[in-house]
Amino acid sequence: MATLLSAQCAVCLRKPGTRLHLRRAAARISARCYSSRTASTADYLHESVVPSMHYQKSLPRLPVPKLEDTIRRYLAIINAFYNLMLETEHMTTESNESVSTSGPWFDMYLSARDSVVLNFNPFMSFNPDPKTEYNEQLVRSTNMVCSAVRFMKTLRAGLLEPEVFHLNPAKSDTDSFKNFIRWVPSSLSWYGAYMVNAYPLDMSQYFRLFNSTRIPKRGRDELLTDDKGRHLLIMRKGNMYVFDVVDRDGNLVKPAEIHSHLKYILSDSTPAPSLPLGILTSENRDVWAGLREKLKVTGNAEALGLVDSALFCLCLDEESMRDHIHISHNMLHGDGCNRWYDKSFSIIIAKDGQTAINFEHSWGDGVAVLRFQNEVFKDTTEKPVVHPGSAPAAVDSASAVRRLQFHLDGELESGIKKAKENFDLAVSKLTIAAIEFKKGGKEQLKKSKLSPDAIAQLSFQMAFLRQYGQTAATYESCSTAAFKHGRTETIRPATVHTKRCSHAFVREPSKHSQGFDRHLFALRYLANSKGRSLPSLYTDPAYGAINHNILSTSTLTSPAVSLGGFAPVVPDGFGVGYGVHDNWIGCNVSAYPARNVHEFLQCVHKSLEDIFSVVEGKPLS
Repeated sequence: MATLLSAQCAVCLRKPGTRLHLRRAAARISARCYSSRTASTADYLHESVVPSMHYQKSLPRLPVPKLEDTIRRYLAIINAFYNLMLETEHMTTESNESVSTSGPWFDMYLSARDSVVLNFNPFMSFNPDPKTEYNEQLVRSTNMVCSAVRFMKTLRAGLLEPEVFHLNPAKSDTDSFKNFIRWVPSSLSWYGAYMVNAYPLDMSQYFRLFNSTRIPKRGRDELLTDDKGRHLLIMRKGNMYVFDVVDRDGNLVKPAEIHSHLKYILSDSTPAPSLPLGILTSENRDVWAGLREKLKVTGNAEALGLVDSALFCLCLDEESMRDHIHISHNMLHGDGCNRWYDKSFSIIIAKDGQTAINFEHSWGDGVAVLRFQNEVFKDTTEKPVVHPGSAPAAVDSASAVRRLQFHLDGELESGIKKAKENFDLAVSKLTIAAIEFKKGGKEQLKKSKLSPDAIAQLSFQMAFLRQYGQTAATYESCSTAAFKHGRTETIRPATVHTKRCSHAFVREPSKHSQGFDRHLFALRYLANSKGRSLPSLYTDPAYGAINHNILSTSTLTSPAVSLGGFAPVVPDGFGVGYGVHDNWIGCNVSAYPARNVHEFLQCVHKSLEDIFSVVEGKPLS
């Protein structure tokens, strides 16, 4: 996922008229508070000298471009699909004040009535622990839980290193700079980082990582966060369990005790329920909202409250993974029975220790989840708290662990059966395939002064042209976390230039910036919210065409991540998760029956071969 920074260069750096010495004094008091913790340092991943949210107050707002610039960018993309530039009516706005798309973006997610499975929740798979013996399910589960709680405590204590995009790490990612910037008042800290070419990223989503759940409501769902919860939700064979992982003093429960409780759950002989409640979270949101109300009426409110307020969900699966395709299917959707898709995130651990995160998307984006995943992977592999052969604590796990039981009536039983039928039908239509292109990667491309991401996107354009003979509307996710409450913008890789290049490669082999989507989205949202009729641009077939994103693409590369994936966003589309590594390029692609995913990947591979042949000065075959 790219980070959008270029627009910030135009932000005016005016000096606020404040009494700076008073703010510095306040900052010193704050810093002393952060350095006088009494909790055990073993409860934290690290102790940053710069408070976690130090930059949050001074993050710049996402600038709103001139309307004519947005329309110009929009028409440039339309031109990739049509031979003639479309005429458009002159448009005006009544106000030029900054419009934040964060609120409407939450509305977009929470108002969607489709199932979160396949339509919204993505997954990111962990690399295996380099020490193979630490991948045993019980050992890895215990270490994952302990590291996740340590991350939570580090975050809530304000000791988590702030998220910063460093363009010159030699100046900004240093102890000396951190010791300087900690004394700069929060309201000015962003400017200090900017002066050394560092860009603090928005961290407002992080508080939703833990103790959070999406609650189904008719018409529009709600996000619930209850940070008083001290327990973990564990699912195994469709059964649901809870036990405390934080004690009454706010400290991490002893790892040996967590080890014992998880061992108890893994050895529990309770059979899988014939009517697994978790499948309801895969239903249409209005249907699920009605069934949830019925669950509360039939005496399940307390058990549901425990599910909702749990730190996160740990799914212990019974299967071992056969290959990457099996991992993708299991971590993206599974069988629907051993999941609670509404939790902010779930850590899924298969029988053989293969691990992934599946996360609900309305509360936040991949940037926050990837940071969590990176920190947890680093902590579990470098500082594991339990080891192969470690003895679980001699505690009464039978008393500490509670298996949740739910009372079901005929309507609920029927609803669960119907949800399972709908789920099985939906996932049966999804095909996932993958390739690894081993003839080159970002090292070679950077030596040739080419953007690795641009080359990957060009290969997708070429592949679709080779397979279907046309250019496809394409979406690439781009983070706007460099701005306050920033979420995402769309990169439109399909342009008139990529179209010409694709045609040159595919049909003539022997011859030779800032997005507009969120601006147009915000204007449409404002018109709807004020009851105004939409301008003709929004009803133009061209607008519908470019927002029917046949190629939906996203990339998140990290030493912690082996692969990630998501389903297509339209029935006749491809969901393209990809990574450009030092010496190879990987693609994990999904599709429904309307598209041939295997043929598409063959075309991607051929396209990459052609591109690297040209880079190396070789003739095209």
